[in-house]
Amino acid sequence: MDGKEVLRIVDAIQRDKSIDKEIVFGGIEQAILSAARRHFGEDHELSVDIDRDTGEPTVFCDNEKLAKDILGEILGRVAAQTAKQVMIQKIREAERDTVFDEYMDMQYQSVSGTVSRVEGGAVLINLGKIEGILPRGEQIPGESFRVGDRVRAVVLDVRKAGSRVKVILSRTHPDMVRRLFELEIPEVADRIIDVRSLAREAGYRSKVAVSCIDSSIDCVGACVGMRGARIKNIVDELAGERIDIVRWNDSLQVLVPNSLQPAEVEDVILCPMLGRVIVLVRDDQLPLAIGRKGQNVRLASKLVGWDIEVMTQTELDEQLDKTVEAFSSIPGVSEELAESLVSQGFFSYYDLSVIEPDQLAELGGLTAEQCEQIVEVADRESERVEAEEEAMRVAQKNPAAESDESKSESAVEEPEPAVSENEAVEEAAVDVNDTENAAVADETTVPEELPVEEPVNVDNSAEESTEKQE
Repeated sequence: MDGKEVLRIVDAIQRDKSIDKEIVFGGIEQAILSAARRHFGEDHELSVDIDRDTGEPTVFCDNEKLAKDILGEILGRVAAQTAKQVMIQKIREAERDTVFDEYMDMQYQSVSGTVSRVEGGAVLINLGKIEGILPRGEQIPGESFRVGDRVRAVVLDVRKAGSRVKVILSRTHPDMVRRLFELEIPEVADRIIDVRSLAREAGYRSKVAVSCIDSSIDCVGACVGMRGARIKNIVDELAGERIDIVRWNDSLQVLVPNSLQPAEVEDVILCPMLGRVIVLVRDDQLPLAIGRKGQNVRLASKLVGWDIEVMTQTELDEQLDKTVEAFSSIPGVSEELAESLVSQGFFSYYDLSVIEPDQLAELGGLTAEQCEQIVEVADRESERVEAEEEAMRVAQKNPAAESDESKSESAVEEPEPAVSENEAVEEAAVDVNDTENAAVADETTVPEELPVEEPVNVDNSAEESTEKQE
């Protein structure tokens, strides 16, 4: 093998495959070493070194340098073929590692490509060097793709699969919205406007909290754009997903009402011990604050990182009275301690069961043993309440089963006692009299309402003739 030929091969592979020269030199050395072992066997100590400047290979057998003619004999036709296969394998592994490292650096970054084929719901996207896989679960609900469509997604995961690399893509990940903001809004790309927090339910709604280092710039208005042009491009890319842009604030008293927009908030009560926020709203704002199927408050909770509980003032007062009464019934919990727990946001037995003993001791001045007993009772009561709620849910889901049970119970009822012959005759006589009286009553009684199924025309001629005879 000529040194110039080795250098030419290394340059060509480095240029075409974007593989580092040192990796290619290492692959060629491994190929020559494999051919030498095939020639000499496993009993000899062999090593190969290629000059990086001249490309000349040198083979050592038992620390002795082999002559060129022996080297040519080693790299005969069969051995050269083996060396070629080893070299190709090494180059493929190096190429795989290069692609793997490249896309690992692009994790959660945006990529685009064209749909090459659709298989069983999964979409294969040609990214240039490699095909990415967009699984059904990572597609926005309701969207479909055809071969040739241009698709934008984020790199969710990169895996090695033998000699190949699998690139898993996603269009439902929250970072998809973040990357679209960077593409469509220059201020976000330049870090003038910062996306501080993001919550998303793909295909339905997203909430994005933004802030700006320049007080003269309206960060919300800049994201929306002139007549909504910027945000419209993002919504179109996300198949019509609704996006709420809110202004970030380090104070939860300000951030929580912003996150619940468009609902109007009256008051915000922080419960730091539980990481919970109680939000008070008017009765007419309650459905708007909660949102459809709880979506608005759920996204707001993800956005601020605290559990948000929305209620009216009346509901809060009722909850306070009910909880104080329930906690006071626990042995060792005084009314003052119950009120202190409620003021910290503990509204249920479950909340009390997860409290830290030192926190409970600090609130009520209790011993460690008393705290353990209170937590144990709260844990039992929490399980009981949970079992009752589960039974109620099962009963609501299966009303037909309950009706069948009631029918079967009525069918097993005891039969009525036998009636004597005289009693039967008397009852028959009473039934006849009742029937005659009912018939007379039906003839003389006028119904209060007519059936509404069909219009009824009342003929008044009979009434007029009766009045003339009188």
